[in-house]
Amino acid sequence: METYDSQEVLDFASEAGRILLENGAEISRVEETMERIASHYGQVGEKFFVLSNGIFTTGSSYAHVEFIPIKGSRLDRVVDVNQLSREIESRNLSLPQARCRLEEIKARGPKKDWEQYLGACFGCAGFCIIFGGSFADSLCSLIAALLLNFFLMKVSTPYLSKTLGNICAGFMGTLLCILLLKLGIGDNLGNMVVGTLILLIPGVAFTNGLRDIANEDYLAGMTRLADALMMFLCIAIGVCFAFIFYSAVFADTLVLNGTVTDPITSIFSIQLAAAFIGTFSFAILFGVPRKYYIACGLVGMLGWAVYLLAVRFTSAQAFLGTALGAALVALLSRYAAKALRCPSTVFLICGIFPLIPGAGVFWSAYYVAAGNVSTALSCGMNAVKITLAIVIVLIISANVFHSDKWRIAPGSNQHKQ
Repeated sequence: METYDSQEVLDFASEAGRILLENGAEISRVEETMERIASHYGQVGEKFFVLSNGIFTTGSSYAHVEFIPIKGSRLDRVVDVNQLSREIESRNLSLPQARCRLEEIKARGPKKDWEQYLGACFGCAGFCIIFGGSFADSLCSLIAALLLNFFLMKVSTPYLSKTLGNICAGFMGTLLCILLLKLGIGDNLGNMVVGTLILLIPGVAFTNGLRDIANEDYLAGMTRLADALMMFLCIAIGVCFAFIFYSAVFADTLVLNGTVTDPITSIFSIQLAAAFIGTFSFAILFGVPRKYYIACGLVGMLGWAVYLLAVRFTSAQAFLGTALGAALVALLSRYAAKALRCPSTVFLICGIFPLIPGAGVFWSAYYVAAGNVSTALSCGMNAVKITLAIVIVLIISANVFHSDKWRIAPGSNQHKQ
């Protein structure tokens, strides 16, 4: 095999790791991929230390530190870089060939606008039903999500910081729901707001934070979770500003008092359909390749089905129901990864999204921002319990599916799914 300059190899490995990290890959995958690439091109013994927002690369005569801000997700890039790392070994790609492929991955644009709008609309509508909303509430969330997604794509993402963008988006999404309610669309404002603002929930950061903790990358995991919680708080501040603005302009007082379960949409079959549509749609927003949409939707739907069966037809509480649902999602993600030759991250992030206590964390942050500390603590404790259930399952699955946890030995032809 041709010998390459160590700096070239490590620069390439660092660039591949950067693409993975900033687009939603977990820490262990980033480190393992970088090690595999460096080893294949003859650089054995180099050290890669990856945090949630930085990569440290060192060699005998090389040192590189790169700051990588926490962004959203493009899981298609995670899939592409994972596939490239496979081809580097299986097809013995030269370094120039591999670099050319990596540049193609970087240059690939996001999903078409129309696809992202559909994902936002039907994702919010589906999750509104999961959270207990009626069909009217779901319609409101669909309409509000369409306008909110336009704001995110054309204003917030390109021009605003993440903090200010989330405050403004929470403000705008809430005002849209209030307006639609006043126009006679929707039944419960709490359901409408949560269904709409699920579009802003940092599901990838939250899930990867939990996975990093399960993989004993505590610093990275806590950093990601802190970033996610900060985003929740910004959204809640925006919601509070919306109510203050409405009261000042219209001399009217509205109160947000949580969600209410609709008896029709709570029917088991409707819940399953909503979970499939919601997960399928958010797979679009997470940048999942199109050929995996249905698999993601099925994983999310089946995980939610187990949760509902546990809490409705047994004496299990939300903690156990969430644990059982998350266990099935982890198992199905592993199976789908092997069957479809795709990183399990794709299916786990999408499939576990219905189980993430996004609504609970939002309500906790909202009540903190509104000054209702006792209610905030109650909501927060419930969210913590559910989060712990997911963490425990991820820790167990990381050990049961030991190949996901162990690092691949240099020069090995095995690949992490």
